[in-house]
Amino acid sequence: MKRSTAQILREYGPFPGVDNVHGVSYDGRHVWIATGDKLNAFDPANGQTLRSLDVAANAGTAFDGQHLFQIDGERIQKIDPQTGDVLATIPAPPGGGNSGLAWAEGTLWVGQYRERKIHQVDPQTGAILRTIASDRFVTGVTWVDGELWHGTWEDDASELRHVDARTGAVLESIEMPAGVGVSGLESDGGQQFFCGGGNSGKVRAVRRP
Repeated sequence: MKRSTAQILREYGPFPGVDNVHGVSYDGRHVWIATGDKLNAFDPANGQTLRSLDVAANAGTAFDGQHLFQIDGERIQKIDPQTGDVLATIPAPPGGGNSGLAWAEGTLWVGQYRERKIHQVDPQTGAILRTIASDRFVTGVTWVDGELWHGTWEDDASELRHVDARTGAVLESIEMPAGVGVSGLESDGGQQFFCGGGNSGKVRAVRRP
């Protein structure tokens, strides 16, 4: 397994009125963050908050190219990013603790924090198609260039992990600085990750090795 130390390129926030960052997504132009009772979009070029949607947003966030998906307790909501309207709802994986959320291969990928699992989920029905086990708490989840990555946050230590999407084997680990948590994870599709910083209220851009 390849190991490295995170290179933090930039910190965004804390943002006005934001105490926690629960989920992170990227629509190609703006970074979306789940902040409890709102989804906020900011410009990664300058960190300025541009929009805010009044939706329950206590965990992972994803973008499929057209819609936002947001975990809300025992359900996942499909949201119009222009209006904030909830267009559809599917059940989240049972057991609670659903944390990270990503879109890839036409499906949703849901991290379960304390269960230490990642589920591939049918976005129409919520049916679980595949489950991958981890040996660490799972926070954010993202895909980039066919690679599955997830965040961990346990005992004040956090990593970004590239894992085999079939077996869950850890292929690469990026260690975050001591005391820096990862509560959400999204790739920009290129050479950096956006990492939610939990109760710091920040988002950090980390170089992808």
